Amino acid sequence: MDTIAATVRIAVPAAARVGEGPVWDPGSDRLHWVDILSGAVHTSDLANGSTTTRELPTLVGAASPKRTGGFVAAVTEGFAEVSGGYVVRQHILGDGIRMNDAKCDPDGRLWAGSTAMDFAAGRGALHVLEADWSTRVVLEGLTQPNGLGWSPDGRTFYLVDSAEREISAFDALGNQLAGRRLLCSFPDGDVPDGLCVDAEECLWVALWGAGRLVRIAPDGRMLSTLPLPVVQPSSCAFVGSELDVLCVTSAREGLGLPDDTGSDGSVLIVAGLGVAGVPVAGFAG
Repeated sequence: MDTIAATVRIAVPAAARVGEGPVWDPGSDRLHWVDILSGAVHTSDLANGSTTTRELPTLVGAASPKRTGGFVAAVTEGFAEVSGGYVVRQHILGDGIRMNDAKCDPDGRLWAGSTAMDFAAGRGALHVLEADWSTRVVLEGLTQPNGLGWSPDGRTFYLVDSAEREISAFDALGNQLAGRRLLCSFPDGDVPDGLCVDAEECLWVALWGAGRLVRIAPDGRMLSTLPLPVVQPSSCAFVGSELDVLCVTSAREGLGLPDDTGSDGSVLIVAGLGVAGVPVAGFAG
């Protein structure tokens, strides 16, 4: 597997406990991302690193901008609207369960994975939130559903289960899925986390604890690896006017580092990859 030589720098110096869920907002030229354990929704200017923060009274797995303004957030209880205030509009999860990663499909539905707080096997699920705020469970029996994304033509859906150390592919049929198959697994102990998809149909996957990303072909072949100056990269997204810069979130939780030490917990950007990403829609509700 080739090692990618690219320019990596810190774009947003931070000490996020678990930075996650990066999503590029082309309308404002800003990056939205969260700190799960701190309940924080961040909006950052990658040109200068300045960040504004909205603190929520709960854990937040991901937050997506709404087309009408504000955010929809995947939170401990289910789905919440974050605009002038904070309102849990769908309280669908029971005790000991929380939402994890989430992302909008090309039609503006929000897909989110739920997981047990202790990552108990089989207690996770995949949910879809429609524009009218109705919800349904698409998949059950998961453990730690995490990174998710769609192929450039929208016909294939990808889903990570971090605890099972595997990525599955599905036929994407609107708000339904079919034809589940194993895309790839990580038997050597690497833990796949968040992901994004590029215009060449390849997946970029953050490997938690391994200090790197891996690029995976649509047939599951491991193509290349990208070393990073953080131990726990958590997710990634293509950003910028041409979507040709890769942004990577990271986490400090569990590393035992002082807040002012190292780059762990910061947001990184990677330039010079020679490939662009696929736009990610905002929530249609």
